[in-house]
Amino acid sequence: QVQLVESGGTLVQPGGSLRLSCAVSGSTESMNFMAWYRQAPGKKRDVVASMSLSGRTNYVDSVKGRFTMSGDITNMVYLQMSSLTPEDTAVYYCYAGLLVRTGSGFTNEDVWGQGTQVTVFS
Repeated sequence: QVQLVESGGTLVQPGGSLRLSCAVSGSTESMNFMAWYRQAPGKKRDVVASMSLSGRTNYVDSVKGRFTMSGDITNMVYLQMSSLTPEDTAVYYCYAGLLVRTGSGFTNEDVWGQGTQVTVFS
């Protein structure tokens, strides 16, 4: 079992910066990659950034150059956000993709954190 706990969400003014954290615990030997998702009111949950076990990161176009994902997916990951706009307002979720060994091979499992609210307002 892997557990994820996000923190760092708060109110921030447009143009401001914020760092979200996601603490990883449990059976981290199955960790394959991690990602940050966000869900704005009335919208579906979308990926924002991802990081592989080797540390390679990818970002959606809307946050490239403003958001940076960092850390170690077996311990703690971060999402540094800057130049925030009201469109970044959402609940941000930490996600882990696991590759779990079974008797016949491997299976994929998903783990989600509880989410942390980021509100950008003037």
